[in-house]
Amino acid sequence: MKILGRLLFVILIALLLGGALFYCIKQKFETPITIKTPIEITIPKGTGLNKTAQILATNKLIDDARWFILYARMKKISSQLKAGEYYFNNTTSIQNIAHRLVKGDTIVRSITIPEGKALVEIKKIIQENPFLKDDITIDIQEGEILPETYHFNRGTTRNDIILKAKKAMDEKLNEAHAKLSPNSPLKSKKDILTLASIVEKETGIPSERNLVASVFINRLNIGMRLQTDPTVIYAVTNGQMNLNRPIYKKDLAYDSPYNTYVYQGLPPTPICSPGKDAINAVITPAETNFLYFVADGITGGHRFASTLSEHNKNVASYRKLKK
Repeated sequence: MKILGRLLFVILIALLLGGALFYCIKQKFETPITIKTPIEITIPKGTGLNKTAQILATNKLIDDARWFILYARMKKISSQLKAGEYYFNNTTSIQNIAHRLVKGDTIVRSITIPEGKALVEIKKIIQENPFLKDDITIDIQEGEILPETYHFNRGTTRNDIILKAKKAMDEKLNEAHAKLSPNSPLKSKKDILTLASIVEKETGIPSERNLVASVFINRLNIGMRLQTDPTVIYAVTNGQMNLNRPIYKKDLAYDSPYNTYVYQGLPPTPICSPGKDAINAVITPAETNFLYFVADGITGGHRFASTLSEHNKNVASYRKLKK
């Protein structure tokens, strides 16, 4: 009986010590870690548990890599840790860090492509983003990228952003083409995109887009040349859209299929990437008799006219204001 009693005593002590050890380990996993300065870390793809723990320790998120390794193995999550870019501030814990790495709670970066940018400008924006990788190698045409803010994680390629933006434009054009009136002079998705690119460059005032679109739709309907300055700039700069000077009279006679002062109808391709509102404007233009517009010289907007005589008066008013 004495031997049995001693054995039970030893077992009890072992259980108590085991419980105490488990409690200490649990406390270590849950103990808050104060972060005085925000920390960003990157876990590369293919990084194993040991290397991940070393990265956490090197960046002083944890004081000993072995504690993180022990937690991951006890929870059987070693193979579930996700690569990516992570941001930590205020307080965390080993348990919290592991949870975030399993969830893939990475930093989400963004890139914004503004409306009205030409392809050469869009490529520059994408190429200069420091969080994207690799060069642009896929073929992309003017106007095929939808201006928008796109979110991504570090490691995303520039081609990935191009393809995502192209898909977004394809979807928008499919939607617009399905709503296009059969009476519209625009027939194809390319027609919609091309006229929308002109409207985008002609006005930055949202309330004017449908009016500007109506002028060009009315001109197309009667076979009148569009005579829009942005197409001249596109022609003269060979698609760079950065003239760095006023348009000269000789520019209006520049021989290019993009010059709508010289050639009738739409130019061969879009002259920029229009936004959703400009696309909507050309499929639902305002119902007007307007054939002309000129800057008002005051608000940044335009004065619209149905006749040449009325337009000439508006032009005279504009020139008087400019003087």
